Amino acid sequence: MMESTALFRTELLQVADAVAREKSIERDEVLEAMEQAIAKAGRGKYGHEHDIRAEIDRRNGEVRLRRFLEVCEEPENEFTQVTVADAQKRQPGIALGEFIIEDLPPIDMGRIAAQTAKQVIVQKVREAERQRQFREYKDRIGEVVNGIVKRNEFGNVTVDLGRAEAMMRRDESLPRETFRTGDRVRAYIYDVREEQRGPQIFASRSHPQFMAKLFAQEVPEIYDSIIEIKAVARDPGSRAKIAVLSRDSSIDPVGACVGMRGSRVQAVVSELQGEKIDIIPWSGDPATFVVNALAPAEVTKVVLDEEQGRIEVVVPDDQLSLAIGRRGQNVRLASILTGWDIDIMTEDEESRRRQEEMGARSQLFIEALDVDDVIAHLLVAEGFMTLEQVAFVPVEELGEIEGFDEDVATELRARARTYLEELDRKNEEKRRELGVADDLAGLSGLSPMILVSLGEKGVKTLDDLADLASDELIEMLGDLAPNATDADAIIMAARAHWFADEAPEEGTDPSAETPAASEAANGQGQEV
Repeated sequence: MMESTALFRTELLQVADAVAREKSIERDEVLEAMEQAIAKAGRGKYGHEHDIRAEIDRRNGEVRLRRFLEVCEEPENEFTQVTVADAQKRQPGIALGEFIIEDLPPIDMGRIAAQTAKQVIVQKVREAERQRQFREYKDRIGEVVNGIVKRNEFGNVTVDLGRAEAMMRRDESLPRETFRTGDRVRAYIYDVREEQRGPQIFASRSHPQFMAKLFAQEVPEIYDSIIEIKAVARDPGSRAKIAVLSRDSSIDPVGACVGMRGSRVQAVVSELQGEKIDIIPWSGDPATFVVNALAPAEVTKVVLDEEQGRIEVVVPDDQLSLAIGRRGQNVRLASILTGWDIDIMTEDEESRRRQEEMGARSQLFIEALDVDDVIAHLLVAEGFMTLEQVAFVPVEELGEIEGFDEDVATELRARARTYLEELDRKNEEKRRELGVADDLAGLSGLSPMILVSLGEKGVKTLDDLADLASDELIEMLGDLAPNATDADAIIMAARAHWFADEAPEEGTDPSAETPAASEAANGQGQEV
Protein backbone atom coordinates (compact mmCIF):
# COMPACT_ATOMS: atom_id res chain seq x y z
CA MET A 1 0.00 0.00 0.00
CA MET A 2 2.82 2.38 0.89
CA GLU A 3 4.58 1.54 -2.39
CA SER A 4 1.34 2.30 -4.28
CA THR A 5 0.99 5.65 -2.48
CA ALA A 6 4.61 6.56 -3.19
CA LEU A 7 4.14 5.59 -6.84
CA PHE A 8 1.04 7.79 -7.02
CA ARG A 9 2.97 10.73 -5.57
CA THR A 10 5.80 10.29 -8.07
CA GLU A 11 3.38 9.99 -10.99
CA LEU A 12 1.57 13.12 -9.84
CA LEU A 13 4.75 15.20 -10.06
CA GLN A 14 5.75 13.57 -13.36
CA VAL A 15 2.37 14.40 -14.89
CA ALA A 16 2.66 18.00 -13.65
CA ASP A 17 6.13 18.31 -15.20
CA ALA A 18 4.96 16.81 -18.50
CA VAL A 19 1.91 19.10 -18.78
CA ALA A 20 4.00 22.15 -17.88
CA ARG A 21 6.51 21.34 -20.63
CA GLU A 22 3.84 20.56 -23.22
CA LYS A 23 1.74 23.67 -22.58
CA SER A 24 4.71 25.97 -21.85
CA ILE A 25 3.31 27.04 -18.50
CA GLU A 26 4.74 27.03 -14.98
CA ARG A 27 4.84 23.74 -13.04
CA ASP A 28 3.26 25.47 -10.02
CA GLU A 29 0.26 26.49 -12.12
CA VAL A 30 -0.34 22.82 -13.04
CA LEU A 31 0.01 21.69 -9.42
CA GLU A 32 -2.39 24.45 -8.29
CA ALA A 33 -4.93 23.13 -10.80
CA MET A 34 -4.47 19.64 -9.37
CA GLU A 35 -4.94 20.96 -5.83
CA GLN A 36 -8.22 22.61 -6.82
CA ALA A 37 -9.38 19.37 -8.48
CA ILE A 38 -8.56 17.27 -5.39
CA ALA A 39 -10.24 19.87 -3.14
CA LYS A 40 -13.37 19.70 -5.26
CA ALA A 41 -13.39 15.91 -5.00
CA GLY A 42 -12.94 16.24 -1.22
CA ARG A 43 -15.93 18.59 -0.96
CA GLY A 44 -17.90 16.03 -2.96
CA LYS A 45 -17.18 13.42 -0.28
CA TYR A 46 -17.33 15.48 2.93
CA GLY A 47 -19.89 18.11 1.89
CA HIS A 48 -19.77 21.08 -0.48
CA GLU A 49 -20.62 23.46 2.33
CA HIS A 50 -17.22 22.90 3.99
CA ASP A 51 -14.07 24.94 3.27
CA ILE A 52 -11.84 22.05 2.17
CA ARG A 53 -8.45 22.70 0.64
CA ALA A 54 -5.82 20.40 -0.82
CA GLU A 55 -2.05 20.87 -0.81
CA ILE A 56 0.52 18.95 -2.85
CA ASP A 57 4.06 18.88 -1.52
CA ARG A 58 6.24 20.27 -4.32
CA ARG A 59 9.18 17.95 -3.40
CA ASN A 60 7.67 14.53 -2.79
CA GLY A 61 4.12 14.83 -4.17
CA GLU A 62 2.41 14.11 -0.85
CA VAL A 63 -1.25 15.19 -0.88
CA ARG A 64 -2.78 16.72 2.26
CA LEU A 65 -6.52 17.33 2.53
CA ARG A 66 -7.63 19.75 5.27
CA ARG A 67 -10.73 21.54 6.49
CA PHE A 68 -10.54 25.22 7.51
CA LEU A 69 -12.71 26.89 10.15
CA GLU A 70 -12.43 30.66 10.57
CA VAL A 71 -12.57 32.04 14.12
CA CYS A 72 -15.31 34.74 14.30
CA GLU A 73 -17.22 36.63 16.99
CA GLU A 74 -20.61 35.87 15.42
CA PRO A 75 -20.40 33.02 12.91
CA GLU A 76 -22.77 33.25 9.94
CA ASN A 77 -21.93 29.84 8.51
CA GLU A 78 -21.63 26.94 10.96
CA PHE A 79 -19.71 24.83 8.44
CA THR A 80 -16.90 27.31 7.76
CA GLN A 81 -16.86 29.51 10.88
CA VAL A 82 -16.64 28.97 14.65
CA THR A 83 -16.92 31.18 17.75
CA VAL A 84 -13.84 32.23 19.71
CA ALA A 85 -14.99 30.24 22.76
CA ASP A 86 -15.51 27.01 20.81
CA ALA A 87 -12.27 27.49 18.96
CA GLN A 88 -10.27 27.92 22.17
CA LYS A 89 -11.77 24.71 23.54
CA ARG A 90 -10.34 22.87 20.53
CA GLN A 91 -7.12 24.84 20.25
CA PRO A 92 -6.20 26.96 23.31
CA GLY A 93 -4.62 30.32 22.51
CA ILE A 94 -6.11 30.71 19.05
CA ALA A 95 -7.02 34.33 18.18
CA LEU A 96 -9.85 36.02 16.37
CA GLY A 97 -9.43 35.89 12.58
CA GLU A 98 -7.22 32.77 12.60
CA PHE A 99 -8.19 29.35 11.26
CA ILE A 100 -8.61 25.97 12.91
CA ILE A 101 -7.09 23.50 10.46
CA GLU A 102 -8.24 19.87 10.64
CA ASP A 103 -6.54 17.12 8.66
CA LEU A 104 -8.89 14.84 6.74
CA PRO A 105 -8.16 11.27 5.68
CA PRO A 106 -7.10 10.93 2.04
CA ILE A 107 -9.88 10.10 -0.36
CA ASP A 108 -10.04 7.25 -2.81
CA MET A 109 -11.37 8.84 -5.99
CA GLY A 110 -14.05 6.90 -7.78
CA ARG A 111 -14.70 7.11 -11.50
CA ILE A 112 -16.99 10.16 -11.28
CA ALA A 113 -14.71 12.02 -8.88
CA ALA A 114 -11.69 11.28 -11.06
CA GLN A 115 -13.54 12.52 -14.15
CA THR A 116 -14.55 15.72 -12.32
CA ALA A 117 -10.97 16.24 -11.19
CA LYS A 118 -9.73 15.75 -14.73
CA GLN A 119 -12.16 18.38 -16.05
CA VAL A 120 -11.05 20.87 -13.41
CA ILE A 121 -7.38 20.25 -14.20
CA VAL A 122 -7.95 20.60 -17.95
CA GLN A 123 -9.90 23.83 -17.45
CA LYS A 124 -7.34 25.38 -15.12
CA VAL A 125 -4.43 24.37 -17.37
CA ARG A 126 -6.24 25.86 -20.36
CA GLU A 127 -6.75 29.13 -18.45
CA ALA A 128 -3.07 29.16 -17.45
CA GLU A 129 -2.09 28.54 -21.08
CA ARG A 130 -4.27 31.42 -22.26
CA GLN A 131 -2.73 33.75 -19.69
CA ARG A 132 0.73 32.70 -20.85
CA GLN A 133 -0.22 33.39 -24.47
CA PHE A 134 -1.60 36.83 -23.61
CA ARG A 135 1.48 37.79 -21.55
CA GLU A 136 3.76 36.62 -24.35
CA TYR A 137 2.00 38.24 -27.31
CA LYS A 138 0.70 41.49 -25.81
CA ASP A 139 4.27 42.78 -25.98
CA ARG A 140 4.70 41.57 -29.56
CA ILE A 141 2.23 43.98 -31.13
CA GLY A 142 4.06 45.53 -34.08
CA GLU A 143 6.09 42.42 -34.92
CA VAL A 144 6.05 40.37 -38.11
CA VAL A 145 5.49 36.66 -37.40
CA ASN A 146 5.65 33.49 -39.47
CA GLY A 147 3.04 30.80 -39.17
CA ILE A 148 1.23 27.96 -40.88
CA VAL A 149 -2.38 28.17 -42.05
CA LYS A 150 -4.43 25.93 -39.77
CA ARG A 151 -7.83 26.56 -41.35
CA ASN A 152 -9.55 28.92 -43.75
CA GLU A 153 -13.20 29.73 -43.09
CA PHE A 154 -14.76 31.99 -45.75
CA GLY A 155 -11.53 33.96 -46.11
CA ASN A 156 -10.92 34.29 -42.35
CA VAL A 157 -7.60 32.53 -41.81
CA THR A 158 -6.44 30.94 -38.55
CA VAL A 159 -2.65 30.92 -38.39
CA ASP A 160 -0.71 28.54 -36.13
CA LEU A 161 2.20 30.48 -34.62
CA GLY A 162 3.57 27.47 -32.74
CA ARG A 163 2.76 28.60 -29.19
CA ALA A 164 -0.50 30.34 -30.09
CA GLU A 165 -3.00 30.95 -32.87
CA ALA A 166 -3.65 34.22 -34.70
CA MET A 167 -6.70 35.33 -36.64
CA MET A 168 -6.30 37.09 -39.98
CA ARG A 169 -9.66 38.41 -41.11
CA ARG A 170 -10.63 38.46 -44.73
CA ASP A 171 -10.16 42.23 -45.08
CA GLU A 172 -6.68 41.98 -43.53
CA SER A 173 -5.30 39.79 -46.31
CA LEU A 174 -4.36 41.08 -49.77
CA PRO A 175 -6.99 41.14 -52.52
CA ARG A 176 -7.06 37.99 -54.67
CA GLU A 177 -4.84 36.26 -52.12
CA THR A 178 -5.92 32.74 -51.15
CA PHE A 179 -4.56 30.38 -48.52
CA ARG A 180 -4.84 26.64 -48.11
CA THR A 181 -4.28 24.56 -45.00
CA GLY A 182 -0.56 24.00 -44.50
CA ASP A 183 0.58 27.13 -46.39
CA ARG A 184 3.28 29.21 -44.73
CA VAL A 185 2.26 32.81 -44.15
CA ARG A 186 3.96 35.95 -42.88
CA ALA A 187 1.82 38.61 -41.16
CA TYR A 188 1.92 41.65 -38.87
CA ILE A 189 0.46 41.51 -35.34
CA TYR A 190 -1.57 44.68 -34.94
CA ASP A 191 -3.66 43.84 -31.85
CA VAL A 192 -3.87 41.39 -28.95
CA ARG A 193 -7.03 41.36 -26.84
CA GLU A 194 -7.87 39.41 -23.70
CA GLU A 195 -11.40 38.16 -24.30
CA GLN A 196 -13.64 35.74 -22.42
CA ARG A 197 -12.83 32.87 -24.77
CA GLY A 198 -9.11 33.52 -24.38
CA PRO A 199 -6.53 35.88 -25.87
CA GLN A 200 -7.26 36.86 -29.45
CA ILE A 201 -4.24 37.67 -31.62
CA PHE A 202 -5.08 39.66 -34.75
CA ALA A 203 -2.70 39.59 -37.71
CA SER A 204 -2.70 41.51 -40.97
CA ARG A 205 -1.00 41.58 -44.36
CA SER A 206 -2.76 44.75 -45.52
CA HIS A 207 -1.65 46.96 -42.61
CA PRO A 208 0.67 49.86 -43.66
CA GLN A 209 3.19 48.91 -40.98
CA PHE A 210 3.48 45.38 -42.41
CA MET A 211 5.26 46.85 -45.43
CA ALA A 212 7.41 49.05 -43.19
CA LYS A 213 8.51 46.01 -41.16
CA LEU A 214 9.32 44.08 -44.34
CA PHE A 215 11.60 46.91 -45.45
CA ALA A 216 13.26 46.87 -42.01
CA GLN A 217 14.01 43.16 -42.54
CA GLU A 218 15.41 43.71 -46.04
CA VAL A 219 17.31 46.98 -45.50
CA PRO A 220 20.03 46.82 -42.81
CA GLU A 221 20.22 50.63 -42.66
CA ILE A 222 16.59 50.78 -41.48
CA TYR A 223 17.20 48.07 -38.87
CA ASP A 224 20.25 50.02 -37.65
CA SER A 225 18.19 53.26 -37.51
CA ILE A 226 20.42 55.00 -40.05
CA ILE A 227 17.40 55.32 -42.32
CA GLU A 228 13.99 56.08 -40.82
CA ILE A 229 10.61 55.30 -42.35
CA LYS A 230 8.63 58.48 -41.70
CA ALA A 231 5.29 57.61 -43.31
CA VAL A 232 3.54 54.81 -45.19
CA ALA A 233 0.41 54.79 -47.31
CA ARG A 234 -1.00 51.66 -48.92
CA ASP A 235 -3.70 50.55 -51.28
CA PRO A 236 -3.15 46.86 -50.39
CA GLY A 237 -2.26 44.62 -53.30
CA SER A 238 -2.16 47.51 -55.77
CA ARG A 239 0.15 50.40 -54.89
CA ALA A 240 1.95 51.96 -51.97
CA LYS A 241 4.08 54.97 -51.09
CA ILE A 242 6.75 55.04 -48.41
CA ALA A 243 8.65 58.14 -47.24
CA VAL A 244 12.19 57.65 -45.95
CA LEU A 245 14.78 59.88 -44.31
CA SER A 246 18.51 59.28 -43.90
CA ARG A 247 20.29 60.37 -40.72
CA ASP A 248 23.61 60.03 -42.52
CA SER A 249 24.09 62.57 -45.32
CA SER A 250 26.42 60.19 -47.16
CA ILE A 251 23.66 57.55 -47.55
CA ASP A 252 20.89 57.95 -50.11
CA PRO A 253 17.73 56.65 -48.37
CA VAL A 254 15.88 55.90 -51.61
CA GLY A 255 18.83 54.07 -53.16
CA ALA A 256 19.41 52.03 -50.01
CA CYS A 257 15.77 50.89 -49.97
CA VAL A 258 15.80 50.04 -53.67
CA GLY A 259 19.01 48.02 -53.37
CA MET A 260 21.40 46.77 -56.01
CA ARG A 261 19.38 46.37 -59.22
CA GLY A 262 16.22 46.69 -57.16
CA SER A 263 16.89 43.52 -55.15
CA ARG A 264 15.69 44.87 -51.80
CA VAL A 265 12.46 46.47 -52.95
CA GLN A 266 11.76 43.49 -55.18
CA ALA A 267 11.86 41.15 -52.19
CA VAL A 268 9.16 43.26 -50.51
CA VAL A 269 7.12 43.47 -53.73
CA SER A 270 7.21 39.68 -54.06
CA GLU A 271 5.94 39.21 -50.50
CA LEU A 272 3.11 41.68 -51.21
CA GLN A 273 1.96 39.87 -54.35
CA GLY A 274 3.36 42.41 -56.83
CA GLU A 275 2.21 45.60 -55.05
CA LYS A 276 3.89 48.59 -56.75
CA ILE A 277 5.91 50.66 -54.26
CA ASP A 278 6.97 54.29 -54.69
CA ILE A 279 9.91 55.15 -52.40
CA ILE A 280 10.18 58.90 -51.91
CA PRO A 281 12.50 61.13 -49.84
CA TRP A 282 10.82 62.69 -46.82
CA SER A 283 11.07 66.45 -46.29
CA GLY A 284 10.21 68.67 -43.34
CA ASP A 285 8.94 71.30 -45.80
CA PRO A 286 5.29 70.45 -46.56
CA ALA A 287 5.42 71.81 -50.11
CA THR A 288 8.52 69.81 -51.00
CA PHE A 289 7.12 66.68 -49.35
CA VAL A 290 3.85 66.94 -51.29
CA VAL A 291 5.73 67.44 -54.57
CA ASN A 292 7.81 64.33 -53.81
CA ALA A 293 4.72 62.36 -52.81
CA LEU A 294 2.97 63.04 -56.11
CA ALA A 295 5.81 61.44 -58.08
CA PRO A 296 6.04 60.42 -60.86
CA ALA A 297 3.90 63.45 -61.80
CA GLU A 298 5.64 66.84 -62.23
CA VAL A 299 4.44 69.85 -60.22
CA THR A 300 4.83 73.48 -61.32
CA LYS A 301 3.29 75.35 -58.38
CA VAL A 302 2.21 74.72 -54.78
CA VAL A 303 -0.03 76.92 -52.60
CA LEU A 304 -0.44 76.02 -48.90
CA ASP A 305 -3.39 76.88 -46.67
CA GLU A 306 -2.08 75.92 -43.23
CA GLU A 307 -5.24 76.91 -41.33
CA GLN A 308 -7.42 74.56 -43.38
CA GLY A 309 -4.72 71.89 -43.77
CA ARG A 310 -5.12 72.02 -47.54
CA ILE A 311 -2.63 72.37 -50.33
CA GLU A 312 -3.28 73.35 -53.95
CA VAL A 313 -1.01 71.75 -56.52
CA VAL A 314 -0.71 73.00 -60.10
CA VAL A 315 0.52 70.54 -62.75
CA PRO A 316 0.98 70.80 -66.54
CA ASP A 317 -2.05 69.78 -68.57
CA ASP A 318 -0.41 66.59 -69.78
CA GLN A 319 0.46 65.56 -66.18
CA LEU A 320 -3.04 65.81 -64.71
CA SER A 321 -4.07 62.18 -65.19
CA LEU A 322 -0.68 60.97 -63.95
CA ALA A 323 -0.91 63.14 -60.81
CA ILE A 324 -4.43 61.98 -60.01
CA GLY A 325 -3.76 58.34 -60.89
CA ARG A 326 -6.21 55.63 -61.78
CA ARG A 327 -9.40 56.18 -59.79
CA GLY A 328 -7.60 58.92 -57.84
CA GLN A 329 -5.14 56.44 -56.38
CA ASN A 330 -1.96 58.54 -56.68
CA VAL A 331 -3.34 61.71 -55.11
CA ARG A 332 -5.19 59.72 -52.42
CA LEU A 333 -2.02 57.91 -51.34
CA ALA A 334 -0.04 61.17 -51.45
CA SER A 335 -2.66 62.80 -49.23
CA ILE A 336 -2.52 59.95 -46.67
CA LEU A 337 1.28 59.98 -46.75
CA THR A 338 1.68 63.73 -46.19
CA GLY A 339 -1.37 64.36 -44.00
CA TRP A 340 -2.53 67.21 -46.27
CA ASP A 341 -5.74 67.49 -48.29
CA ILE A 342 -4.47 67.92 -51.86
CA ASP A 343 -6.36 69.76 -54.62
CA ILE A 344 -4.90 69.24 -58.08
CA MET A 345 -5.53 71.55 -61.01
CA THR A 346 -3.95 72.20 -64.38
CA GLU A 347 -2.08 75.38 -65.28
CA ASP A 348 -5.00 76.49 -67.47
CA GLU A 349 -7.51 75.93 -64.66
CA GLU A 350 -5.31 77.76 -62.18
CA SER A 351 -4.81 80.69 -64.56
CA ARG A 352 -8.54 80.90 -65.28
CA ARG A 353 -9.43 80.78 -61.59
CA ARG A 354 -6.84 83.40 -60.74
CA GLN A 355 -8.28 85.71 -63.38
CA GLU A 356 -11.79 85.16 -62.04
CA GLU A 357 -10.65 85.93 -58.49
CA MET A 358 -8.80 89.05 -59.62
CA GLY A 359 -11.88 90.15 -61.57
CA ALA A 360 -14.14 89.63 -58.55
CA ARG A 361 -11.80 91.52 -56.23
CA SER A 362 -11.36 94.34 -58.73
CA GLN A 363 -15.14 94.66 -59.05
CA LEU A 364 -15.47 94.77 -55.26
CA PHE A 365 -12.96 97.63 -55.03
CA ILE A 366 -14.60 99.48 -57.95
CA GLU A 367 -18.03 99.38 -56.31
CA ALA A 368 -17.02 99.87 -52.68
CA LEU A 369 -14.31 102.51 -53.14
CA ASP A 370 -15.87 104.24 -56.17
CA VAL A 371 -12.62 104.04 -58.18
CA ASP A 372 -11.85 103.16 -61.78
CA ASP A 373 -10.66 99.74 -62.88
CA VAL A 374 -7.00 100.88 -63.12
CA ILE A 375 -6.76 101.65 -59.39
CA ALA A 376 -8.73 98.51 -58.56
CA HIS A 377 -6.37 96.34 -60.65
CA LEU A 378 -3.35 97.97 -58.98
CA LEU A 379 -4.70 97.11 -55.52
CA VAL A 380 -5.34 93.48 -56.55
CA ALA A 381 -1.91 93.21 -58.21
CA GLU A 382 -0.27 94.37 -54.95
CA GLY A 383 -1.99 91.55 -53.03
CA PHE A 384 -4.93 93.39 -51.45
CA MET A 385 -7.75 90.87 -51.15
CA THR A 386 -10.32 92.50 -48.82
CA LEU A 387 -11.63 95.95 -47.96
CA GLU A 388 -10.39 95.42 -44.38
CA GLN A 389 -6.83 95.25 -45.67
CA VAL A 390 -7.26 98.59 -47.51
CA ALA A 391 -9.00 100.21 -44.54
CA PHE A 392 -6.41 99.36 -41.91
CA VAL A 393 -3.10 99.15 -43.78
CA PRO A 394 -0.60 101.91 -42.90
CA VAL A 395 -0.82 104.89 -45.24
CA GLU A 396 2.90 104.58 -46.02
CA GLU A 397 2.47 101.02 -47.29
CA LEU A 398 -0.51 101.96 -49.44
CA GLY A 399 1.36 104.99 -50.78
CA GLU A 400 4.25 102.81 -51.98
CA ILE A 401 2.07 101.40 -54.78
CA GLU A 402 3.22 102.77 -58.12
CA GLY A 403 1.07 105.73 -59.13
CA PHE A 404 -0.25 106.32 -55.60
CA ASP A 405 0.76 109.17 -53.29
CA GLU A 406 -0.10 109.93 -49.67
CA ASP A 407 -3.29 111.79 -50.54
CA VAL A 408 -4.58 108.92 -52.70
CA ALA A 409 -3.70 106.39 -50.01
CA THR A 410 -5.46 108.44 -47.31
CA GLU A 411 -8.57 108.85 -49.44
CA LEU A 412 -8.71 105.13 -50.26
CA ARG A 413 -8.43 104.22 -46.57
CA ALA A 414 -11.16 106.69 -45.67
CA ARG A 415 -13.52 105.36 -48.36
CA ALA A 416 -12.87 101.76 -47.30
CA ARG A 417 -13.61 102.56 -43.65
CA THR A 418 -16.75 104.48 -44.54
CA TYR A 419 -18.01 101.58 -46.63
CA LEU A 420 -17.28 99.06 -43.86
CA GLU A 421 -18.96 101.26 -41.23
CA GLU A 422 -22.06 101.58 -43.42
CA LEU A 423 -22.05 97.84 -44.01
CA ASP A 424 -21.78 97.19 -40.27
CA ARG A 425 -24.65 99.63 -39.62
CA LYS A 426 -26.91 97.84 -42.10
CA ASN A 427 -25.96 94.45 -40.66
CA GLU A 428 -26.61 95.76 -37.15
CA GLU A 429 -30.10 96.83 -38.17
CA LYS A 430 -30.74 93.50 -39.80
CA ARG A 431 -29.39 91.70 -36.72
CA ARG A 432 -31.95 93.50 -34.55
CA GLU A 433 -34.73 92.73 -37.03
CA LEU A 434 -33.80 89.04 -36.85
CA GLY A 435 -34.05 89.15 -33.04
CA VAL A 436 -30.40 88.27 -32.30
CA ALA A 437 -29.85 89.00 -28.58
CA ASP A 438 -27.61 91.87 -27.48
CA ASP A 439 -25.58 89.66 -25.14
CA LEU A 440 -24.79 87.39 -28.09
CA ALA A 441 -23.78 90.43 -30.14
CA GLY A 442 -21.48 91.45 -27.28
CA LEU A 443 -19.25 88.38 -27.70
CA SER A 444 -15.79 89.12 -29.02
CA GLY A 445 -15.04 87.64 -32.44
CA LEU A 446 -18.57 87.94 -33.87
CA SER A 447 -18.84 90.66 -36.51
CA PRO A 448 -22.24 92.14 -37.48
CA MET A 449 -22.10 90.13 -40.72
CA ILE A 450 -21.50 86.89 -38.77
CA LEU A 451 -24.33 87.75 -36.37
CA VAL A 452 -26.73 88.22 -39.31
CA SER A 453 -25.64 84.89 -40.77
CA LEU A 454 -26.22 83.19 -37.40
CA GLY A 455 -29.62 84.86 -36.97
CA GLU A 456 -30.72 83.68 -40.41
CA LYS A 457 -29.88 80.12 -39.33
CA GLY A 458 -31.81 80.36 -36.06
CA VAL A 459 -28.92 81.05 -33.66
CA LYS A 460 -30.19 84.08 -31.76
CA THR A 461 -29.18 83.66 -28.09
CA LEU A 462 -26.12 82.74 -26.07
CA ASP A 463 -27.65 79.34 -25.32
CA ASP A 464 -28.27 78.70 -29.02
CA LEU A 465 -24.59 79.32 -29.73
CA ALA A 466 -23.41 77.48 -26.63
CA ASP A 467 -25.25 74.34 -27.72
CA LEU A 468 -23.20 74.16 -30.94
CA ALA A 469 -19.95 72.28 -31.45
CA SER A 470 -17.07 74.16 -33.08
CA ASP A 471 -17.28 72.15 -36.31
CA GLU A 472 -21.03 72.91 -36.51
CA LEU A 473 -20.29 76.63 -36.16
CA ILE A 474 -17.62 76.49 -38.87
CA GLU A 475 -19.91 74.61 -41.25
CA MET A 476 -22.78 77.01 -40.54
CA LEU A 477 -20.75 80.16 -41.30
CA GLY A 478 -19.05 78.89 -44.46
CA ASP A 479 -16.73 81.57 -45.90
CA LEU A 480 -17.23 83.74 -42.78
CA ALA A 481 -16.11 80.95 -40.44
CA PRO A 482 -13.16 81.45 -38.06
CA ASN A 483 -10.47 78.81 -37.69
CA ALA A 484 -11.00 75.87 -35.33
CA THR A 485 -9.12 77.46 -32.40
CA ASP A 486 -11.10 80.71 -32.57
CA ALA A 487 -14.37 78.79 -33.03
CA ASP A 488 -13.64 76.87 -29.81
CA ALA A 489 -12.92 80.16 -28.00
CA ILE A 490 -16.19 81.73 -29.21
CA ILE A 491 -18.28 78.76 -28.07
CA MET A 492 -16.54 78.59 -24.67
CA ALA A 493 -17.23 82.32 -24.23
CA ALA A 494 -20.91 81.67 -25.02
CA ARG A 495 -20.96 78.95 -22.35
CA ALA A 496 -19.36 81.14 -19.67
CA HIS A 497 -22.72 82.17 -18.19
CA TRP A 498 -23.54 78.51 -17.50
CA PHE A 499 -20.62 78.28 -15.08
CA ALA A 500 -21.15 81.77 -13.64
CA ASP A 501 -24.65 80.71 -12.49
CA GLU A 502 -23.31 77.74 -10.52
CA ALA A 503 -23.07 78.28 -6.73
CA PRO A 504 -19.52 77.91 -5.35
CA GLU A 505 -18.87 74.85 -3.22
CA GLU A 506 -18.62 75.20 0.55
CA GLY A 507 -15.14 76.21 1.62
CA THR A 508 -14.17 77.69 -1.74
CA ASP A 509 -13.53 81.30 -2.66
CA PRO A 510 -16.70 82.62 -4.40
CA SER A 511 -14.60 85.10 -6.35
CA ALA A 512 -12.41 82.37 -7.81
CA GLU A 513 -13.16 81.42 -11.41
CA THR A 514 -13.94 77.88 -12.39
CA PRO A 515 -11.50 76.41 -14.92
CA ALA A 516 -14.23 76.34 -17.57
CA ALA A 517 -15.25 79.96 -16.89
CA SER A 518 -11.61 81.04 -16.95
CA GLU A 519 -11.15 79.26 -20.28
CA ALA A 520 -14.31 80.94 -21.60
CA ALA A 521 -13.08 84.34 -20.43
CA ASN A 522 -9.78 83.78 -22.19
CA GLY A 523 -11.70 82.79 -25.29
CA GLN A 524 -13.69 86.03 -25.10
CA GLY A 525 -10.52 88.02 -25.21
CA GLN A 526 -9.32 86.44 -28.44
CA GLU A 527 -9.75 88.25 -31.70
CA VAL A 528 -11.09 86.25 -34.66
